[in-house]
Amino acid sequence: MSISNVIILAAFAVYLLIMIGVGVFYRHSTKSSADYFLGGRGLNAWVAALSAQASDMSGWLLMGLPGAIYAMGTGQVWIAVGLFIGTVLNWILVSGRLRRYTIEANDSLTLPAFLCNRHRDKKKILLLVSAIMIVIFFLVYTASALAAGGKLFNTVFGLDYHMALLVGGLVILVYTLLGGFMAVSVTDFIQGTLMLIGLLIVPIVAYFMLPGNLSDLLGEAKVAGGAASFLNPLMNGERPYTFVEIFSQLAWGFGYCGMPHILVRFMAVRDERELKKSKYIAIIWDILSLGAAVFIGVVGRAFLLPVILGEEGAASSESVFIEMIRKLFTSELALPFIGGIFLCGILAAIMSTADSQLLVTASAVAEDLYHNYVNKKADNKKIVQVTRITIVAVAVLALLIAWDPDSSIMGLVSNAWAGLGASFGPTVVMSLFWRRTNLPGAIAGIVSGGLTVIVWDYIPLVGGQTPGAATGLYSLAVGFLLSIVVIVIVSLATKAPSKEITDEFDRVAAMK
Repeated sequence: MSISNVIILAAFAVYLLIMIGVGVFYRHSTKSSADYFLGGRGLNAWVAALSAQASDMSGWLLMGLPGAIYAMGTGQVWIAVGLFIGTVLNWILVSGRLRRYTIEANDSLTLPAFLCNRHRDKKKILLLVSAIMIVIFFLVYTASALAAGGKLFNTVFGLDYHMALLVGGLVILVYTLLGGFMAVSVTDFIQGTLMLIGLLIVPIVAYFMLPGNLSDLLGEAKVAGGAASFLNPLMNGERPYTFVEIFSQLAWGFGYCGMPHILVRFMAVRDERELKKSKYIAIIWDILSLGAAVFIGVVGRAFLLPVILGEEGAASSESVFIEMIRKLFTSELALPFIGGIFLCGILAAIMSTADSQLLVTASAVAEDLYHNYVNKKADNKKIVQVTRITIVAVAVLALLIAWDPDSSIMGLVSNAWAGLGASFGPTVVMSLFWRRTNLPGAIAGIVSGGLTVIVWDYIPLVGGQTPGAATGLYSLAVGFLLSIVVIVIVSLATKAPSKEITDEFDRVAAMK
């Protein structure tokens, strides 16, 4: 291993030790299941905002999105636009009401528990369906984060992909097991800050080091359709975008209101004043980080010349940010350490999502399934113990899903995001804002949304193709809209909610 790689490895080691240290620190403050799952509802504005955004974006922000821009041009920006719109609407419309409603609805600790309490699901069918959907789709989501970690260590150090996968997974496992929600949130805050610093500095430095005009260099980079097409957001390579393609990318924004690992941050904020500050912090972070990720893809295409990623044995386009850092920070002994810190930003993005996903999945199993179906008399100590066992089991299954080194980060994230967004998004929105939503409607909404995504993405129904491949329409858009329709129809066709439920709804709606 070269000296520069040893220095970069030292930066990684320092960073990872800090993350584990946070887990050890918060282990002593985790005394109950409420502490483990929601941190005692004690998050301040900065931790809530940055941990929510960091856990949301994952390795997709620093690898998937820049890689898509690098390969196809700024036409891929519509996903970022859709995600930004979704973020803003989620913070403005959903965050406050969800926090108030989860407190009013029997102080719910998890999203499935809230839906169960909101609709007075005495048989806990909604709880069971919600927990199953979380486990299914979060397994895929966690696998995408672990795959990104494996590719990072493989690209930077030449470490075997499978060994890299195990190392990254082990560190995430340790601090999530130890500290629970507060450890995850505080580490996500650190990681969100680190991600933003790297995203802003690296492309700006690279831009000013370009050996010529950006447009001319893009022409030399053999981009599809030429530089003008590459820089035109209405072009998809050499041809114009269709309405369906742009709508499908914008539809990523639908997913936000159905992401348990993001929504749980709203539930855990200390008070309404902190939540209001969090809203502005999160939106500003989103603007800066998404804009910088797009800029990385554009500048990287010119900066890395004569190398063109994805061709002639070079690394894949999803490694553009890593390769830019390697090229910028390798000439002197001090620079590799700085480069290592920026590479830790990628690791931060990966870890901040994987830890949140592990915790949410484990809470669904321990609190929603075990506590309600297996051992109703379990005390806090027993629930936390089951949670930790579940975290280990989920991590192992996610590692198996991510074991293929050719798995696409973008593909795994896309499938998981669609599944969670279509399952929970419509039901959460309708439960918060439509008084007439009832228990059968909520159950039907979750099932129809999740099953639509599975059928759309995995069942070859159209001439040997899946409906998604045949139409080019993102499954989240189809599942989300169909779920809304199903919730309305089933709710109107079945018994109206009780006065107890509607009175609670009215109290929450009147709160300010």
